[in-house]
Amino acid sequence: MELLANTLRPTKLKDIIGQDHLIGQDAVMSNLVKNKRLFSMILWGKPGTGKTSIATAIVNELKMPYRMLNATINNKTDFDIVIEEAKMEGQMILIMDEIHRLNKDKQDLLLPHIESGLITLIGLTTSNPYYSINPAIRSRVQIFELKDLTSQDIKKGLKRAIKNLDNIKIKDDVLEYIAELSNGDFRNALNTLEMSYYSSSDYNITLDNVKKINNKPVLYTDKNGNGHYELLSALQKSIRGSDVNAAIYYLALLLEIGDLDSIFRRLSVIAYEDIGLANPGIGPKVHAAIEAVKLVGLPEGRIPLSVIVTEMALSPKSNSAYMALASATEDIKKGLIGDIPEVIKGHSKEYKYPHDYPKYWVKQQYLPDNLIDRVYYHAKNNKYEESLAKIDRERKN
Repeated sequence: MELLANTLRPTKLKDIIGQDHLIGQDAVMSNLVKNKRLFSMILWGKPGTGKTSIATAIVNELKMPYRMLNATINNKTDFDIVIEEAKMEGQMILIMDEIHRLNKDKQDLLLPHIESGLITLIGLTTSNPYYSINPAIRSRVQIFELKDLTSQDIKKGLKRAIKNLDNIKIKDDVLEYIAELSNGDFRNALNTLEMSYYSSSDYNITLDNVKKINNKPVLYTDKNGNGHYELLSALQKSIRGSDVNAAIYYLALLLEIGDLDSIFRRLSVIAYEDIGLANPGIGPKVHAAIEAVKLVGLPEGRIPLSVIVTEMALSPKSNSAYMALASATEDIKKGLIGDIPEVIKGHSKEYKYPHDYPKYWVKQQYLPDNLIDRVYYHAKNNKYEESLAKIDRERKN
């Protein structure tokens, strides 16, 4: 028997839940289908957010020949077969799961055919393609990020799904519980619903039924379905506020939910946004902790995370570099853009090479004429930035 998650896979974009920024009215994907035109792309998002559904809905609506491959499972022969089929058809859409795992041999095989338009690639990945996808592939595709589904999105999808389960009895609060339990993964929510349905004696799904299948607690909810984001925000604000106990508490909650990727991303941001130059060694330490978690897995991975979060909370803080960039960006958006000074353009003979001068510094113009006196960076009061300021003063005296 086919799983409910597969039987209910949408055949049209309008039937997909969430992702209005891609498939809503006058959105990119909707207009591509409307105009009967498709380009190679990568759909990037967490499990259960609708990557495969969007890909299959597009090809179904366009009525174009397509094949589905997995970059890990399918071998080079499978790729050869798809290319030969594409030559016979004149064109082919290739939906490729786990594209971030595509090895060099398969890439070399596909690239000329993507370049020629014989194959239109729709890659699917849960990994950040700006880091995990080969630049040769990346330069030939458009990248679209799928947003996390809210609990309300998932509840909406579950209400559609129960119409396909005969004699089902389920209350609204149970649907809401399953939606919260899924942590943004609609496929997981459908699987929980289906198992709860078939494991009950009379198709009456209660909270007890669901908890017997998945006893992970629903740790945090709110009316807007944004609880997970609020938790991540609470972790960042606790670290920013140097409250180590609160930071550890919110880390524990996030670990119980099990969304390591969100924890990794948020800690990386905090390291540079909130701690920054007050403790510049924290960025590499965060990266090392993340790699340690990936190496040992859970539950042991909780240990390096506890260490790094504790240090981050207790560390001195500075947002000076972040604010400097924000200030420069604001000027640019206001149109305060000038010509690059001639002295630092290209290979100007007037350029003075700082390494040739005492203290590796020589006075010359770097900012455009209309911004020459602009000051973006303002040092904060911490030992590291004070030491940088001292070096800078000594260099220029």
